[in-house]
Amino acid sequence: METPAGTGLKLLLWILSHISISQAASPSSQKCDEALVTPLPHNAFTSSSVFTSGYAPGYAKLNKRGGAGGWSPLDSDHYQWLQVDLGSRKQVTAIATQGRYSSSDWTTRYRLLYSDTGRNWKPYHQDGNIWAFAGNSNTESVVRHDLQNPTVARYLRIIPLDWSEEGRIGLRFEIFGCPYWADVINFDGQGVISYRFKMKKMKILKDVIALKFKTSESEGVILHGEGQQGDYITLELRKGRLLLNQYGSILGHTSVTSGSLLDDHHWHSIVIERYRRNVNFTLDQHTQHFRTNGEFDHLDLDYELTFGGMPYSGKPVSGGRRNFKGCMESINYNGENITDLARRKKLDSSSFRNLTFSCVDTHTFPVFFNGTSFLQLPGRRDHNMVSVGFQFRTWNPTGLLLFSSLADGMLELALNDGKVTAHINVTQQKNMRVDIASGSGLNDGEWHDVRFLAKENFAMLTIDGDEASAVRTNSPVQITTGSTYHFGGKASPVQRSFQGCMQLIQVDDQLADLTAVEQGRMGAFENVSLDMCAIIDRCMPNQCEHGGRCSQTWDGFTCTCDGTGYTGATCHTSVYEQSCEAYKHLGRSSDSYWIDPDGSGPLGPFKVICNMTATQTAVTGSSRERRTVLQLNYSASMEQVTAITNSAEHCEQHVAYACRMSRLLNTPDGTPYTWWVGRGNEKHFYWGGSVPGIQKCACGIERNCTDSKYYCNCDADQKQWDDSGLLVYKDHLPVSQVAVGDTNRPGSEAKLTVGPLRCYGDRSYWNAASFNTPSSYLHFSTFQGETSADISFYFKTSAPYGVFLENLGNTDFIRLELKSPTVVSFSFDVGNGPVELNVYSPTLLNDDQWHRVSAERNTKEAILQLDQKYKEVRPAPTQGHTRLELYSQLYVGAAGGQKGFLGCIRSLKMNGMALDLEERANVTPGVKPGCSGHCTSFGMYCRNGGKCVEKYNGYSCDCSTTAYDGPFCSKGQYAYAGTLVKYNLVPEVVAAASSLDEKSVIHNLPVETNLTHEDLTFSFSTSTSPSLLVYISSKTQDYMAVVLRQNGSLQLRYNLGGLREPFSIDIDQRNLANGQPHTVNISRVERDIEVYTLPEASDTQFTLVKSLFLGKVFETGYIDPVLIEKYNTPGFVGCLSRVQFNSIAPLKAALRSRGSAPVSHQGKLVESNCGASPLTIPPMSAATDPWHLDAGENALKSLSIIAVVIFTILCTLVFLIRYMFRHKGTYHTNEAKGGESSESADAAIMGTEPNFTETIDESKKEWFI
Repeated sequence: METPAGTGLKLLLWILSHISISQAASPSSQKCDEALVTPLPHNAFTSSSVFTSGYAPGYAKLNKRGGAGGWSPLDSDHYQWLQVDLGSRKQVTAIATQGRYSSSDWTTRYRLLYSDTGRNWKPYHQDGNIWAFAGNSNTESVVRHDLQNPTVARYLRIIPLDWSEEGRIGLRFEIFGCPYWADVINFDGQGVISYRFKMKKMKILKDVIALKFKTSESEGVILHGEGQQGDYITLELRKGRLLLNQYGSILGHTSVTSGSLLDDHHWHSIVIERYRRNVNFTLDQHTQHFRTNGEFDHLDLDYELTFGGMPYSGKPVSGGRRNFKGCMESINYNGENITDLARRKKLDSSSFRNLTFSCVDTHTFPVFFNGTSFLQLPGRRDHNMVSVGFQFRTWNPTGLLLFSSLADGMLELALNDGKVTAHINVTQQKNMRVDIASGSGLNDGEWHDVRFLAKENFAMLTIDGDEASAVRTNSPVQITTGSTYHFGGKASPVQRSFQGCMQLIQVDDQLADLTAVEQGRMGAFENVSLDMCAIIDRCMPNQCEHGGRCSQTWDGFTCTCDGTGYTGATCHTSVYEQSCEAYKHLGRSSDSYWIDPDGSGPLGPFKVICNMTATQTAVTGSSRERRTVLQLNYSASMEQVTAITNSAEHCEQHVAYACRMSRLLNTPDGTPYTWWVGRGNEKHFYWGGSVPGIQKCACGIERNCTDSKYYCNCDADQKQWDDSGLLVYKDHLPVSQVAVGDTNRPGSEAKLTVGPLRCYGDRSYWNAASFNTPSSYLHFSTFQGETSADISFYFKTSAPYGVFLENLGNTDFIRLELKSPTVVSFSFDVGNGPVELNVYSPTLLNDDQWHRVSAERNTKEAILQLDQKYKEVRPAPTQGHTRLELYSQLYVGAAGGQKGFLGCIRSLKMNGMALDLEERANVTPGVKPGCSGHCTSFGMYCRNGGKCVEKYNGYSCDCSTTAYDGPFCSKGQYAYAGTLVKYNLVPEVVAAASSLDEKSVIHNLPVETNLTHEDLTFSFSTSTSPSLLVYISSKTQDYMAVVLRQNGSLQLRYNLGGLREPFSIDIDQRNLANGQPHTVNISRVERDIEVYTLPEASDTQFTLVKSLFLGKVFETGYIDPVLIEKYNTPGFVGCLSRVQFNSIAPLKAALRSRGSAPVSHQGKLVESNCGASPLTIPPMSAATDPWHLDAGENALKSLSIIAVVIFTILCTLVFLIRYMFRHKGTYHTNEAKGGESSESADAAIMGTEPNFTETIDESKKEWFI
């Protein structure tokens, strides 16, 4: 299915008035269910053969006992058929069968063919396949099938496929339906019918066009209308497909394609319903919904429409179009019966040579080959020339078309890679052979003509009558023909047999008499269906979702999903997560990501990035009467934004109005000068910091406006003020327009700033229900997943079994359950019998831990996956039912009250849509909203001593007692390039520190602290030495320092008094300035520093500690001159992270204090993990990580020239970091894997760190209006 660019498939919510169309003979109030066979005479029945006269086909009436009690053929094989002539075309709605009365003869499976003429049969199709009906299992029971696709035909033929093992083929039957009549017009390819409008230059808002057609031509214009202004509408056949073109207004071209193989000379139904720009385009009960392009809703057509071709007068469109050749019936345009008007000569049909109102059928006698069949035809023997021709159509790129044994060799015509190849080999003479090829892409399902001529020293192969591109050869060869030609297979041991159709077969320049072949008077055949072409286009309608590309062979189709953002057999499953919350729990780091908010739903994925810059706009020159309207467009569509805001826990958007004599809301009682428009195109008269329905700004809510008489600062009309705040009512977000209306007075001006939309959390990710009794369950509306369905959820339980969910139909069903403590089952039935997939877990699933289940079922396969590790895939049968038809409510937590589930289910999503379990649980006995105990499953993710805190809708990690930060306490900090960080430990700063968030920064040491115990932990990486890493000063000459010496070795220096020189310990003699991450743990208790001991003369008290320095020392008072001389210039260059001294995290305080903590820094200080130890879980490579974006990709870009607003989702995503055990007085280094073999230290780091994309920072922009 092709849809026009820029148009969305949108279900039309308008209802068109009923148009009476005279294509069904029975009124709509009457049921079309009459018995059509019972009244017929015996001569209306024919058959392939008869066992004896008592078994004649005329006795095959349902519930009748005449003759031998039904029809039986002479031989019970696959070449038998029973046919009935209904006398005239009837609408057929059902078929019923019985076995032969009082016998062991019945038919267990059969096919149904239909035709208008008794020739050119068409098999009944259902669910995209040639349908096989289930028959009988005894002689008397009646098995009835209502046709899913009622058809119109005069002749019906039943083909038995299987029959009683105890007897033979036996059959009685009935056809149900009603009379049918319609006006028919035969179009000869020359004439057209003109319908003139009653008013010229019609501006048409609504159209309803309905008709039926049949043709054997692949090209032809069915309908055309055109206006003087250039508007037109055309409906035509192109290569056997239906193409609808409409052009109306500027940039209003719309083109939609539907169907294929429409040149099969069978009836096809078309209905086009247009209201303004909304269109329903229906072909043979398959409907496309789309919206036309353009700016206006009407079509400005001229004074007429033409049916059957282009008009002979009027403005021409593109040339080269052919008129329609074939039949049309029941042509209706906006309630006018065109065929009836033409019959009554009310329309212009002067272009016809001879207008006829009956369908002239052309008969080509097609032959269908199923891959195991052949057709043998006789030819002239011992002749010196081969001349054969035929037309074929197929989807397979290879297959044997023709084989003939020559008197001295062989001839072979075959399809290879979509080309026709001709091969002649004469065995008795060396070098006498012919190999030529012609054509390309001939396996496209269309009819292609092949002509092959070979005679002495000459051969020619012509495809589709193109003599100019015919392939000729003058190879030396002598031809002496054999007596037979095998079409489609049989004789070649190398070539695969042909699957497809052939017609117009010629041998020795004579058209083959296939009727004589059918009657057994000439030739032979095996497994061939005569007078029928059973080709199916499995890619129309396209079952590849989300823009997947469909390709097919005769037996099936495949989907190519490259570049769509989806995966699976039908491109159904999104490769992206639905929210940042989901990425977070996959351990992803902050970055740019694609998200797909509705999963497998119709909304496409889009990219989000955190912390984008707001957009600022300056406005002057507007008034209440003439407001300046600023339009803000987002790269994500409004549907995508709505999906995000609906699922988010909280959304906000900051707005600010900086004013100079420019009033905002004109409070307290005036008409607002400025308003904004949000989702739903509704005006809102409240500002940031207020709530819907209250015409106030933030200061009006907080009662602190600059003038208490007003509810906004700007409404006081002073020279300079501002009103700003957050808009938090997410059903109104995002802001799409702002209308500013008080900047036209002298000196008045306003600056408007609209920040990015920020959404937090994912309500559906933690949306959970607890099932407390085996009989408790939740119910929802019926699951709609006819051709494709996906289900995903998390569960945890201590019970050994239980049904997660179930939905039932008449016989169809779908069910997911825990069958045992180690088995999850996915079972369903779409009409072909129950199917069950089981996934086995090596560990117990009733461990009260969260486990993820995902299941998908489509027309190609079924998939069940557990914990994204264990998986079973089951291919779908190539034939049979494909639609899952469910009618009951969806039950979650039980199956009809049996095997009830005990435990928790959360984040239940079906076809990408989240079910609100908590809302339903609030009103359901035995079920509670939410689920406790998240820390039992996720507490392990709180790293480095972080504490897991239970929340109603999830959990969080409390990092306040660690040197780490981030959602999992795995995020360190660092300084580099000569940066100095100073943390004051003196009492004067204690009061300042107390103003900080207690959970953000660990408090400093007590007043007048003397230490006999220190614990110091940090990580670093550098390629420069010597340098100072950590220095702790005092009000005395005591100090502690950790330095890298000139050779890169690590040294600890203590000066606690009592010694002439500071006490030094060389902790590691290796060169640690190698660019690799290293972790240091140092602990002193009085004299003991693990394996080292301070000298007896040394004091043990670190007296009056004063400051802690990182990277460099800048201090008043005594400083060891050796440190200043050797290590303090230029200072540490590299990465420091995870620094903790006793209970202090100085880097954490420096990065989060915003100036209020006892910490300061000089130089550049940026947050990262570069000095940390390598990851214990290796990151995915860019090649295999579907979520990672290449560096340099652009973030969301603005589409508006007026304002640029970046849509962002604020989320923090981190990788899991190795837990660092802090042993007293120990030191260890963790170098990146591959460090030893890397060419450089940088190369080793790059091998272990993920590829972060650059943060994209858009500068603020201003526009003056």
